[in-house]
Amino acid sequence: MDRHTVEGWTCTYHGLHDGTKVTIKAARDDTHPEPYGWTCTCGVSHRSSSYYDCDRSALRHAYPTLLDRLRQWAAELLRTRRAR
Repeated sequence: MDRHTVEGWTCTYHGLHDGTKVTIKAARDDTHPEPYGWTCTCGVSHRSSSYYDCDRSALRHAYPTLLDRLRQWAAELLRTRRAR
């Protein structure tokens, strides 16, 4: 099998970011030091050495918890204050 192809585990998540539908594609790619990774149509990506960390991270990106949403809100608030 060609080493440059994605092998094994693949998964797709669908979620919302600020009212916009996004798709997250997660896959295993043995050509990278950290074989598990996901990319989102919003432009964010993440790599992990563990299947479970990658899966959990992709799921939380698609469906953020209340704590995640509060962190995003606080970060956006700080960014807008610095821009003034």
